[in-house]
Amino acid sequence: MIQVIAGKKGTGKTKRLIDMTNQASQESHHDIVFIDDDNRYMFDLRHEVRFVNAGEYQLENDRMFMGFLYGTVAQNFDVGLIFIDAFKKLFKADLSDSQWFFQRLEDLSEKHSVDFVISISEDADELPDFIKKYVI
Repeated sequence: MIQVIAGKKGTGKTKRLIDMTNQASQESHHDIVFIDDDNRYMFDLRHEVRFVNAGEYQLENDRMFMGFLYGTVAQNFDVGLIFIDAFKKLFKADLSDSQWFFQRLEDLSEKHSVDFVISISEDADELPDFIKKYVI
């Protein structure tokens, strides 16, 4: 399953994502990963959550980011939920060119039983249709 939290900058997306992450860490029996582009929110998360600063891995483009997510899932079969903040900064391509990414993410989710919750700094009405279906 993929869920998207969309909204302009300053609309509370990250706070909502952090709250969802912390809530899931109390309820889930799976490992939970929170991916961001810096360390800014590391201490807002419960200690059970694996925080990953993807900014430390020199991800240069959208394909590298997809490989990074595959590696995250492959290195730990107990991961059941991945939260991604600052998606546009990590994806490094135009959202209109991301249909392949969301299709692969959906395949990865189904094949490995991993759910994704992604925050995107974009008004939901302005998202491409193939992303709108994931907006919560």
